[in-house]
Amino acid sequence: MVRDHSGALSLSLPQCKAVSAIERCRSAELGGHVLRCDDCGEIHIAYNPCLNRHCPKCQSSAAKRWLKARQAELLPVEYYHVVFNLPSQIADIALHNLALIYGLLFRVSAETLSIIARDPKHLGAEIGFTAVLHTWGSAMTHHPHLHCIVPGGGLNAEGDWQPCKRGLFLPVRVLSRLFHRLFLEQLTTLHKPLKFYGALQYVADAAAFNKYLAPLQQTDWVVYAERPFAGPEAVLSYLSLYTHRVAISNSRLVGYDSDTVSFKYKDYRKSGKERYNTMQLSTTAFLRRFLLHVLSPGFHRIRHFGLFANHQRKRRLLALRVALDTMPEPEDCEEPSSKPPTFVCRACGTALVIIEVLPRPQRSRGPP
Repeated sequence: MVRDHSGALSLSLPQCKAVSAIERCRSAELGGHVLRCDDCGEIHIAYNPCLNRHCPKCQSSAAKRWLKARQAELLPVEYYHVVFNLPSQIADIALHNLALIYGLLFRVSAETLSIIARDPKHLGAEIGFTAVLHTWGSAMTHHPHLHCIVPGGGLNAEGDWQPCKRGLFLPVRVLSRLFHRLFLEQLTTLHKPLKFYGALQYVADAAAFNKYLAPLQQTDWVVYAERPFAGPEAVLSYLSLYTHRVAISNSRLVGYDSDTVSFKYKDYRKSGKERYNTMQLSTTAFLRRFLLHVLSPGFHRIRHFGLFANHQRKRRLLALRVALDTMPEPEDCEEPSSKPPTFVCRACGTALVIIEVLPRPQRSRGPP
């Protein structure tokens, strides 16, 4: 959300576009196809998706396409899951400076992992990893954090594979302290272009800003690393849950009416059955929480770093496979397999034939 000249909150253009796209997704307003099954004679109508990256309906197919492209890049080694969290005081600043603070989170997390991994006391190698930004908690509150999927090792100075200690990637406390220090240092230098509103308006002054950040110097920042995955297949399975997730999926919605929306959420401060609860919000509050997580156009929330950086990924992956002695087998000179059908009959599984295209209705535009 943005503020106008009077300071009142209003929807930004990306938020307006997201709401409009989700509202029209898979409806007649986007056009579609009439399909027939030649086997059982069933007639189906399939309306087009909106393809907005914040739409819960469209992200499943996008995740499958992305994962298929990543499958060939997996290495036969242990993979670790490292998470970098921002404290609530920084999250409050991020609310009106999304691209700046989220970009800083990516940059500092990548620096932290790379610096500690290159240190001979820890790993002594260059690593590669994929980072995915999430900006929400289970209740759709603003909770920016970064999920990093990292192979358990890297290339040392001689170009050989240097594995980490089994079951331990990098020491979490060391990662946390360096991430803490680097983020505050770089955030301080970033103060001038930041915007502040409401209760934080007073920290527009540099001295007040430094005073606001001072308590964060004394607190521990949360960085944690989970146990290694069971194998490359488990990594793909995990990534499919995280890469294209949106703030809330349709499966978590319990009920709604014109005034309220109810949804399931998980309270991580509790354990067992008490962890799973249902929350009811007014429609306005629900939409406000959802729209907090709409990103700016062109902002990439999935990024690759180090050995997996886009500009050198192909060459570095080849070097990694040589170091691991796991070069792929040469492809057989066979004709490529036929592409699976786009539309399949829900009754019998046969490919559907398009018999009519439903065009998008022309929407009249008023004068500018």
